[in-house]
Amino acid sequence: MPKEKNNLVRRRQRNKKVATQRFVPISEIRNDTVLLKKGGLRAVLEVETLNFNLKSETEQQGIISGYESFINTLTFPLQIVIRSTKVNIDPYIEQIRQKAIVQENDLLREQTESYALFVEKIVEVADIMQKRFLVVVPLDDTEQKKSPLSQFFSWIGIDDSKSKITYHRKYFTQKAAKLKDRVNLVDAGLRNIGLSTRRLTTIELIELYYQIYNPTTSQEQKLPKDLNTSLMQI
Repeated sequence: MPKEKNNLVRRRQRNKKVATQRFVPISEIRNDTVLLKKGGLRAVLEVETLNFNLKSETEQQGIISGYESFINTLTFPLQIVIRSTKVNIDPYIEQIRQKAIVQENDLLREQTESYALFVEKIVEVADIMQKRFLVVVPLDDTEQKKSPLSQFFSWIGIDDSKSKITYHRKYFTQKAAKLKDRVNLVDAGLRNIGLSTRRLTTIELIELYYQIYNPTTSQEQKLPKDLNTSLMQI
């Protein structure tokens, strides 16, 4: 009887996990691209910041005008994401202490250990935050316009069957080329106003969405290093 009860608990836990995954719109991540269950694609660009306040008034006006021109050239939507996350500084502190151990000069060793302790105390009283600026470039299949209620129920009933995945993969190359054109357009537009961009790789996308969907777990449990990030074979 206890064995049957344990099997029932395992099945419930497995069913709960499957039910939760139904609400995640991502099918897979390959070729530096996010493939959605409904057939859309997403590319994510990380944007380096610039200090707008240090620019002269003329430069500021130029940046604003350039951004307006860039927005007006777009024929598709963009999602701009600003992520603030707590930085895990423990590895940095440990690195400093390791350098102190091998330091031959007594004074330098004491100063290095004091610096590690100083940083540790700062972290205890203040959260060290890191900001990332991301631009999500979309490419969606053309669909007939639906009411918000119909879209909601359609999203809940997402079909991630094998046949649908095969269908999406079949046309991936063609759609990925269109997405790349959009990425190049966004990259050129942002570079014209002094912003450098970089497209996130497959592993970086996996880590990003892992942190988004598992904010607490991702701080304690890192992703395995042997993830399959090979290019999709069409």
